[in-house]
Amino acid sequence: MVAVAILAAGRGTRMKSDLPKVLHKLGGRSLVERTLASCNLLKPSRSLIIVGYQANLVIENLRQNEGLEFVNQTEQLGTGHAIQQLIPHLRDFNGDLLVLNGDVPLLRPETLEKFLKIHKNNQNAATLLTANLPDPTGYGRVFCDSNNIVSQIVEHRDCTDAQKQNHRINAGVYCFNWPKLAQVLPKLSANNDQQEYYLTEVVDYLNPVMAVDVEDALEITGINDRRQLATAYDILQIRVKDNWMKAGVTFIDPDSTTIDDTVQIAPDVIIEPQTHLRGETIIGQGSRIGPGSLIENSTIGENVTVLYSVITDSQVQSNSRVGPYAHLRGHVNIGQACRIGNFVELKNSQLGANTNVAHLSYIGDATLGNRVNIGAGTITANYDGVNKHRTQIGDNSKTGSNSVLVAPVTLGENVTVAAGSVVTKDVEDDSLVIARARQIVRKGWRQQK
Repeated sequence: MVAVAILAAGRGTRMKSDLPKVLHKLGGRSLVERTLASCNLLKPSRSLIIVGYQANLVIENLRQNEGLEFVNQTEQLGTGHAIQQLIPHLRDFNGDLLVLNGDVPLLRPETLEKFLKIHKNNQNAATLLTANLPDPTGYGRVFCDSNNIVSQIVEHRDCTDAQKQNHRINAGVYCFNWPKLAQVLPKLSANNDQQEYYLTEVVDYLNPVMAVDVEDALEITGINDRRQLATAYDILQIRVKDNWMKAGVTFIDPDSTTIDDTVQIAPDVIIEPQTHLRGETIIGQGSRIGPGSLIENSTIGENVTVLYSVITDSQVQSNSRVGPYAHLRGHVNIGQACRIGNFVELKNSQLGANTNVAHLSYIGDATLGNRVNIGAGTITANYDGVNKHRTQIGDNSKTGSNSVLVAPVTLGENVTVAAGSVVTKDVEDDSLVIARARQIVRKGWRQQK
């Protein structure tokens, strides 16, 4: 039985922000959300978030996660002080406590699973995640014997020059036998340079304490400022794109593209340069995305081409083409084998199969049937100044260039709208509608000077 405690009480002054540090976004999710997600394989019996600075914002950010317990640290007096706040909440808990920092978001779930297994197998009172860094500046140093049994942990600012030559650092990730830890937490003192209660002091009172080196030191990258946030994003992007390339996805220029780790991509997809995939996006097999495209929270079918376009909260079904310079937003659903062409904007609309909106059109709040052809410059006038209204167009209908359909309006099947028409009334099936002024030509007319 394991409980997880995440330290998320600090402000993070070096971020230069009123937003709590743990709420800054990394690849579409907050730092603390990523830390929480790293525990997925452990299936903890309890998950506790220690909050402090702007606690209400942190709680709101995590509200969608069921079963979380929030513990308030009204004064931020160090990591030891934060864990002391758990004593009344874990009074009857007899398992292990995993302690994580909300600003260390790149830990792999497999790493924590292995870490916890070593802790349990060795029946340790405490286990520390450590790493050997080429430049350990700023990190607390961990001193061990040949069996990785920890004898001492010294914060960087408290190290002597000789101690600073030790490159094994404390990653700030701990697993404790909670009953043993609870007994020694009251013994912590603030007799140090920062006058804070360090959790690392418990090493002096617990036995045995073991260090476990992480295989990939990049996993323990902590975030204290914007530069480190950008560095963590680079690490995340390399990890995500490497995984997809191993799974059969082609990136023409990986360095110019960004992919959230919530995105799903099928094999044989080609991602062109300057393409960005965000949120809960799904890309179907054989599709070609980009160059220069942004897709967010959308589903793209198989063998779809998206060129220089923006798609948000929408669906594009198989064998369709989008772009260049198209914008799909607000729950658009494009049917199979459709063409959405140059400078077309679609909003909250549904298009049937084999329907084309080739260029220079706005289709908003509309339902189009199968095999509809929208002529260049067609506009659905969906807003009357107060409310939005819908346009319905039946199968096999088509609009001429520069037509305006004033909603609410319904065109039946096999309707043809003459070029330049302004349609304000419903049109029956199998009709031609001409709604424009008659052309007048005055011969011999010349403007008077």
